[in-house]
Amino acid sequence: MPLRLLRAATLSLVLTVASAGRPALTQGQAPPLTYAQLRSAPFPNELVASAGADRIAWALNDNGRRNIWTAEAPTFVPRALTRYATDDGQELTSVQLSSSGAHAVYVRGGDHGSNWDDAQPVNPLGMPMPPKVQIWSIATTGGDPVLLSDGEAPVLSPKGDVVVFERERQLWSVPVDGSAPAQRLFTMRGNNGAAVWSPDGSRIAFVSNRGDHAFIGVYTNATTPIQWMAPSTSRDAMPRWSPDGTRLVFMRRPGAGGAPAPMLVAQPQPWALFTADVATGVATQLWSAPKTLRGSPPSTEGGVNLHWAARNRIVFLSYADGWPHLYSISATGGEALLLTPGDGMAEYITLTPDGTALLFCANMGRTPGDIDRRHVMRVPVDAATPEVLTPGTGLEWTPVMTGRGTIAWLSATAQRPPLVAVRTGTAATARLLGEEQIASYPTRALVTPTSVSFTSGDGLTVYGQLFLPPTGTAKKAAIVYVHGGPPRQMLAGWHYSDYYAAGYASNQYLASKGYIVLALNYRLGIGYGYEFHRPPNAGAAGASEYLDVKAAGEWLKARPDVDGARIGIYGGSYGGYLVALALGRNSNLFAAGVDIHGVHDMTAPGSGAGRALAAAMASGQFEPTDRAEAAKVAWTSSPVASVSTWTSPVLLIHGDDDRNVQFTETTDLVQRLAKQGVRYEEIVIVDDTHHWMRFANSLRVYEATAEYFDRVLRGQPARVGSAR
Repeated sequence: MPLRLLRAATLSLVLTVASAGRPALTQGQAPPLTYAQLRSAPFPNELVASAGADRIAWALNDNGRRNIWTAEAPTFVPRALTRYATDDGQELTSVQLSSSGAHAVYVRGGDHGSNWDDAQPVNPLGMPMPPKVQIWSIATTGGDPVLLSDGEAPVLSPKGDVVVFERERQLWSVPVDGSAPAQRLFTMRGNNGAAVWSPDGSRIAFVSNRGDHAFIGVYTNATTPIQWMAPSTSRDAMPRWSPDGTRLVFMRRPGAGGAPAPMLVAQPQPWALFTADVATGVATQLWSAPKTLRGSPPSTEGGVNLHWAARNRIVFLSYADGWPHLYSISATGGEALLLTPGDGMAEYITLTPDGTALLFCANMGRTPGDIDRRHVMRVPVDAATPEVLTPGTGLEWTPVMTGRGTIAWLSATAQRPPLVAVRTGTAATARLLGEEQIASYPTRALVTPTSVSFTSGDGLTVYGQLFLPPTGTAKKAAIVYVHGGPPRQMLAGWHYSDYYAAGYASNQYLASKGYIVLALNYRLGIGYGYEFHRPPNAGAAGASEYLDVKAAGEWLKARPDVDGARIGIYGGSYGGYLVALALGRNSNLFAAGVDIHGVHDMTAPGSGAGRALAAAMASGQFEPTDRAEAAKVAWTSSPVASVSTWTSPVLLIHGDDDRNVQFTETTDLVQRLAKQGVRYEEIVIVDDTHHWMRFANSLRVYEATAEYFDRVLRGQPARVGSAR
């Protein structure tokens, strides 16, 4: 792709920076590491366990070839159940195992990490007839997958013989073996989903979202009317059955409406827990969250994470004490008990099959630096005695337990990519599964990132991990990596998200090429408490988090091993937003950037702030609010407001089927940069989404990022065939 509007002065400035190219290889010296090597290890996710058998299953992405794997006692030898052999961008999600372990169910297709159109087909190969989003079943003893239906969100019955799922805004059911066609269970107004089977499999609780309000309903059969649980103008969600199947607990929030709230001042979001008698639908309030900012529903993984546990305990997650902690309360009422005290967060929470304990991962532990790791923990549902099951310098996440007591999780280190780990019975140590799959992985070539902290422009302490090149004493070019989200946390090792695992590999790759890399954990991110996660004047309300980005650049510039004239910055999504803000506001500090599907205009309809502004205009246009001031602040918080001071070159990368950030964010910015005369390059990836569903496209993005920095920060020539 040709460079556009290339200014001679800008080009001269870029190409006269000191070259830091690699010398020629000497005899016996190993060839340079490649990004493809760093991404060569299969990435496991969607780990699940059977409630009645000693079996686990997971999805494995092997260079774009996604398949379902399983392992069972006593050997737990992993084996593939499916044989998909193409990097076609079709994700595998909603993996489940039947109680007996006889069947695995999964969804193939879609982009279920997106903000919209998650159940629409993804077609990055450009096939004339796009693949469908479908629910499949496969026997764990072997055989071919069986197509159950188009649809999503499958939920296996307690007996494992029936799957209920969502399709066309209604609930459907189908036999797990596909022996009969899928049937619609009912037709109700609204968007009906979030199905939960009763313990005996005779009824299904679900949420009927009606827009400004939502109901909890219970379906019994085709001839019995739906029983509604205390219907009101509220928005009810997350129904959970009592172990005896006679009651439900659910979350209740106020319905939409009322006087428009100020947009520039954060408001508490009330919520409460209600229990209902299923036979009558009568509900009573069990517990109410504090009406404070901290007391608002947590926005970390799983939200409230509601469970009805054994010993008549209701467990949930709350930010009330400043950290996303687990709490427990008797189903008959009383005070809520804090289960996980201390500085650290709980996420990926699951109830053990007997309901007596919770398994979760947390950035708590006894090892220095655990705030930047994840460890598996367990806590009883009625006692504040949390236990770290996986102490040390590794990283562990998404724990599950089989009905026979085997605990499994995903395990990694700073060097070793993720593998499934199992600990059976009373075994003191865990066993890693599939080590042969990474036998040739270059673990020794990876550095151990160092956790660092420094002070931002307004005095806030911010965090990150520093990747230092293994060799060399000369001053080096440096790069700031900015994660997206923004509720994310980069870790001191491999990340549990495949999107951020790709970023971690990229940071390792850049370090192997001689760059000093700082993975920044800026305010708005998770892992450091409520005030860090929900700071004032952030995002569209003032972009205070940019102070942390600027401080990161200045911190690197002050290091004696960094060439302050060669500091780059890159990131995707919200990270792309901060990259663009950095180049717009401080091209004097950041010499070049790679903006990957970033948000550029906070007032645009596709951005969260833009949607909020549009909703405010539509719902309360005659009532006095701060919407005019909010629109002004949102504009000044946008990169497009700083294009006039943008001089550094930039590479823009975007997939045009992005379902998290509108593609127009990049098409608009390109026109503004062109008019300003800023040197830019662009890579458009046709028909792929925000998450680079096709593995080859993910490789292309990060290889192009490194190649771009080599050219603009080091003056190295473009590689033959490189994408520009």
